[in-house]
Amino acid sequence: MRFGILSTANIAQGAVIPAIRASDHELVAIASRDRARANRVGERFDIPERYGEYASLFDADIDAVYNPLPNALHAEWTRNAADHGLHVLCEKPLTTDAASAAALFDYCADAGVTLMEAFMYRFHPRTKRAFEIVENELDDVRAATATFTFRLGDRPDDIRLSPELAGGSRMDVGCYAVSAVRGFLGEPERVSAHALDTRGCGVDTELVARLEYGNAHAQVRSGLDTRRREHYRVDAENGWLEAESVFVGTSEEPVSIEYSIDGRTATERFDPADPYRLEVEAFADAVESGSPHPVGREETIANMRVLDAIGESAVSGEPIPL
Repeated sequence: MRFGILSTANIAQGAVIPAIRASDHELVAIASRDRARANRVGERFDIPERYGEYASLFDADIDAVYNPLPNALHAEWTRNAADHGLHVLCEKPLTTDAASAAALFDYCADAGVTLMEAFMYRFHPRTKRAFEIVENELDDVRAATATFTFRLGDRPDDIRLSPELAGGSRMDVGCYAVSAVRGFLGEPERVSAHALDTRGCGVDTELVARLEYGNAHAQVRSGLDTRRREHYRVDAENGWLEAESVFVGTSEEPVSIEYSIDGRTATERFDPADPYRLEVEAFADAVESGSPHPVGREETIANMRVLDAIGESAVSGEPIPL
């Protein structure tokens, strides 16, 4: 498969471009609003075709587009790619709300192209194993927590602080925590949330939400002000499961999960793996053969639905039923 990259975003340069190059697929084009920047990045990564505007990317001889634009621009440029018959791997969150996500999937289906949200952590072998342990070995789960926080630093122009671009910790990293909790417990019945705008920028910079289930509850936390932590834990009547560095982490070091089941405590270790490369390969397989993957239409829309409810509750101060 021949890929084009829509923008020179840091996530593209730091993770996805290397992942495509490490796969069996080709990276042949990149576009930026700044031609000089496209040339610099293209030269750095030996990308042959470079464009000074996003729309020109669609003239390249490519099969698919990776879209890491700001959140509020995902839908517009994904539709533009679909109009040119191009499949799209789009960064999370796919759109700004669940209704827009459903509409975008419909649009791409009508255009005959594949759309996938780029939740790379779901493709790591440890994530699959953690979900498997909770589903098959933990009895009567009562609680789960998931946290993704980091210090953004003094970057007032960062897109993650822009309400117009659908920034905020909920959208940037809270989506991971919600995805993990839903992977363990499924869909909540009710959501309540509290958010802080510590920088006076119009978006949440710190957020905590409670997800309520019939016989269980969960807490998710996201933030842009405190030290980096990527963690989840599940507690059940017969044991628990816990892991650190669970979302972005590193592809160069081994990772592990710890758990205790019926009094037996164990640690499982996993060899280094690049979830971005696994994500690229799963996307290409879905395009070429229609093979299923963990981040399909229903998963993306369901995750966005919970994020919508969290955002609504944080504004209203009231719990939101789902």
